[in-house]
Amino acid sequence: MLDLATWVRRAICLAAAAAAGVLAGALYIYHAGSVGIVLLDVVIAVVIAMATWWIAWGACQGVTGLVTPVPRRPTHDGPIASRTCILVPVYNEDPVAVYARIAAMDADLRAEGIAEKFHFAILSDTRKADVAQREEEELARLLDVTGGTGRIFYRRRTDNAGRKAGNIEDFIMRSGGAYDFALILDADSLMSGATIGEMVRRMEESPNVGLLQSLPRVIGARSRFGRMMQFSAGFYAPIYCNGLTALAGRTGSFWGHNAVVRVKAFAQSCGLPELRGKPPFGGHILSHDSVEAALLARADWQVRIDPDLTGSFEEGPDDLIEYAKRDRRWAQGNLQHGRLIFAPGLKGWSRFALFQGIVAYTAPAIWALFLILSLAAAATESTINYFPMPDFPVPVFPGERTAAAVGLFAGVIGLLFISKFLVLGHALVTGRAKEFGGAGNTFVSTMTELLLSSVIAPLLMMFQLRALWQILSGRDGGWPTASRDSAEVPLKTAFAGSWWMSLAGILLFAVAAVFAPRLIPWLMPVGVPLLMAPCLIAWTSHRQTSRLMTSTIQDDPPAVIRSFRRQLAAWDDMTAPEPVPEPAPRAAEPAAAG
Repeated sequence: MLDLATWVRRAICLAAAAAAGVLAGALYIYHAGSVGIVLLDVVIAVVIAMATWWIAWGACQGVTGLVTPVPRRPTHDGPIASRTCILVPVYNEDPVAVYARIAAMDADLRAEGIAEKFHFAILSDTRKADVAQREEEELARLLDVTGGTGRIFYRRRTDNAGRKAGNIEDFIMRSGGAYDFALILDADSLMSGATIGEMVRRMEESPNVGLLQSLPRVIGARSRFGRMMQFSAGFYAPIYCNGLTALAGRTGSFWGHNAVVRVKAFAQSCGLPELRGKPPFGGHILSHDSVEAALLARADWQVRIDPDLTGSFEEGPDDLIEYAKRDRRWAQGNLQHGRLIFAPGLKGWSRFALFQGIVAYTAPAIWALFLILSLAAAATESTINYFPMPDFPVPVFPGERTAAAVGLFAGVIGLLFISKFLVLGHALVTGRAKEFGGAGNTFVSTMTELLLSSVIAPLLMMFQLRALWQILSGRDGGWPTASRDSAEVPLKTAFAGSWWMSLAGILLFAVAAVFAPRLIPWLMPVGVPLLMAPCLIAWTSHRQTSRLMTSTIQDDPPAVIRSFRRQLAAWDDMTAPEPVPEPAPRAAEPAAAG
């Protein structure tokens, strides 16, 4: 049963976001329709209302995270009675990096004295023969390093039906009965032994929880783009995640990795259908995690996010092109949810979560439509015939529609900035800024992130618009292999991947110059980045050398990260990797902030 506080939070946030959208649309009509309205005004007002609602909803989630205390669950030190398998799905990955992470986590579990309660299963869907051969060759080394024979297993599917979701389903069906829980990771996931043990103990304590999700911290970023994403994830994400937790209640989110599932619940509830028809809208479900969370909730299992858990890490793309490639798969998977949102028995919040995922990848089309309509309004403002309207108590000026549209656009973007400034203020007041280099460095880093994210936002919008166009025109993006190489992107490569953005920027300014020259200054924040897209992609892929957008995790990383880096370096040097440490007291590295 949903508690009253969660209902109240949802009602307030939904009402506030809806009110902001309606108010923005009404303000446009009020100012732009001083002498009458045309159909174009109504369309622009609706577009403004939709964009405002989406931004306002995100801001409400952030404010909720700031005003709601982070749930502090007591840590557990007792023995673990259950058996857990740590699942590591891989698909054409570098096996040395994957195995170094496994060795580091296994060493950390040994240091906690709980390794005997955990097995590892490397679930390979690799299609490249040379990579598969290396997976098998390096496996012997992994078993030798960890002494993991009988606890670390490897199997490669000959048919990768269902991709990652099918890979995990295959394991659950074949071997799930041997385990109480499964910890699902990605190939780039890394978790401390203390956090893994704490998550399992919490699952043991809460028999109604079907899935427990941690909040992974992004690590390993080297480029300007990667550091920006890493800082954003570390600085803003915990606040927004706390807001999401407060709003979701028992119907939380699953992000596909760094989460513990109850095998019985997963097996009973999470069989995924193959959608009728061909991809991109048919076939196997790509964004399976959101659907699995909804199916668990439908079966009355609690899906819970514990933001207080630490020691959960992942890596992210280090350049815009690689980010866009991954985002293309997410876009297709989220748009598939349109066929599932009305599935019988889903909880109301699960449907809303699926809806949010769809909106996230249609929002760029809303912004692009706003730009086009604003140009159309400015171009036709002196020639259109208006429908009569009642008198408005406001003066009428030339370009009233243009001014109203531009002003409201600035106000909508301001909502996004305000929520980030609130997070900054919270960090300065509470002392959280110490984690990011102190008050001064945190302030400058936040300003840098805001500036950089604003500059590359038009590029991300164009990448998502292209993805949306490809999906709606029937092109299947498939499941591309992830590249975790942090090499800089040459300008030639950047140009090949974004020349069409520069062309769009030229076209945007050309149209404005002919039909609406007074809009040119307001189009600069969008048009200039598009013109410079190849240079921005290449420049942001270069190494970040300053202290901006960093945190203490770079200077003093947790033991499992240091262990992973030593293991990786030892493997690359073909020397004996570090020995497995002796068990240490659990109090040495707590799994959660208490």
